[in-house]
Amino acid sequence: MFILVTSAAGVNGNGFGALLAFEPNGLPRGIFIVDDRIADPRGLAVDSKEDLLFLNSGADRVLAISPDGRVVRDTGRIEGLNPGGGNFGPGGRYFVGLRSTHTIMAFSTTLDAGEHLFPPGIVPFPRGFAFGHDGQLFLASGIGPNAQGDNTVVTFSPGRPMPPSRLVADAELSPLDLAIAPNGNIVVSSERPFGALDAVTTVREYDATDGHLVRVFVPNGKAEFRKPRGLRFAPNGDLYCVARDEVVGFDFTSGECLGTVVRFPRLNGQALAFFP
Repeated sequence: MFILVTSAAGVNGNGFGALLAFEPNGLPRGIFIVDDRIADPRGLAVDSKEDLLFLNSGADRVLAISPDGRVVRDTGRIEGLNPGGGNFGPGGRYFVGLRSTHTIMAFSTTLDAGEHLFPPGIVPFPRGFAFGHDGQLFLASGIGPNAQGDNTVVTFSPGRPMPPSRLVADAELSPLDLAIAPNGNIVVSSERPFGALDAVTTVREYDATDGHLVRVFVPNGKAEFRKPRGLRFAPNGDLYCVARDEVVGFDFTSGECLGTVVRFPRLNGQALAFFP
């Protein structure tokens, strides 16, 4: 199993613009796949049923990648797609956050034509999102590149997708990604104020029913933890967060920071996945 990390490029950060692979012990293995359809890669998600990695490319397309590093499916270029994060959800479909139109698009795993899950502009700027065990959608609404946004988490109930309900009211939250924890709560990576050199960086756990803050994960001097972005739970239940120059681990049960799992200068990670 590899830890795969999308490394930003261009306006998203001075990274490598590639999908990088690391051993579980943090040893770098280089670029996982070289393909000119992968540019400034963003969200990642694993389809365990087909053993495929789905990747959102800054080249306005979504790709499905095999364990041996080959593109096996491709949406082709979709004008203006500008995809952000990605996750699987109801019906086994792959859902993609759209940075420019501020909504979410759903694709079948065959990557046929996608459809909007919500109208454009459903939130000022979508960050991470994930589906709860009952199909409820949790969407982090954060600050965009134009410095506009509302720093909250909203929810959409199955069968009643509109309007969203505001779940989280936390003055210390500026969300970057969101994941569902094994206990059903939501965890959110946060950098507040967004983009500030002296930003307070944390991972915050909220109750999925009423949105109250359960606890805050902090590095406690064991990692630099600058610009935290993508969140994923490892097969053993540990929580991983990719950040600038590193991937940081947390013991989710105890809340203790496990330190830097991966250290790699100019990583500027956006998302991570455990694959195959």
